[in-house]
Amino acid sequence: MAQHGKRYLDATKRFDRDRHYGADEAIDLVKTLATANFDESVEAVIRLGVDPRKADQMVRGTVALPAGTGKDVRVAVFAQGDAAAAAEAAGAELVGADDLAAQIEGGMLDFDVTVATPDLMPLVGRLGRVLGPRGLMPNPKVGTVPPDPAKAVEEFKGGKVEYRTDRNGTVHVIIGKASFDADALVTNFRAIVDELLKAKPSSAKGKYIRKATLSSTMGPGVQLDAARLEA
Repeated sequence: MAQHGKRYLDATKRFDRDRHYGADEAIDLVKTLATANFDESVEAVIRLGVDPRKADQMVRGTVALPAGTGKDVRVAVFAQGDAAAAAEAAGAELVGADDLAAQIEGGMLDFDVTVATPDLMPLVGRLGRVLGPRGLMPNPKVGTVPPDPAKAVEEFKGGKVEYRTDRNGTVHVIIGKASFDADALVTNFRAIVDELLKAKPSSAKGKYIRKATLSSTMGPGVQLDAARLEA
């Protein structure tokens, strides 16, 4: 069982941990519980009624957060020629082909998103054992294998985030920083919920959003009223 510090334990006493809150109230709570000496991230954890072992029930995609993430997103781009120049101009931190692959094979993983043009996917495919386990493998389904990598760089730096169910059918998404206005966090959270509802597999039966919590990096989870999220 995880051991928590005094700050965390004190925070758990400041609200009813058994209550299921509305999103607005939960976000207000999470902001007050974020008392670390840095700007904590706020994360949504949503358990879906799907079986990710079945290919037709894997929920995965991207969503643009209207208020951004508050994070400096580092993007690595596999591209050549004009596409590489455009990606670099758009702000990509790392741009290359064989040279970039060699750096990654050597252990360089100082980036958050990997983008690749379709023609370089055979090269990137050889890095699957390195990128895959870290969730960094480009995938057409989430817009990281685009014909226009510069646009993808701009989108990810502007607040576009990837989501996917883990083996338990749970989605973990950062919705911003504790320093954000509550309205901005609510807007981002609702954008994620709306996207998940749109992505509901037709084969998923029964209740779709089973459980949801919000928390800051160092704070306890605040339970949400899952039924209201689907209303």
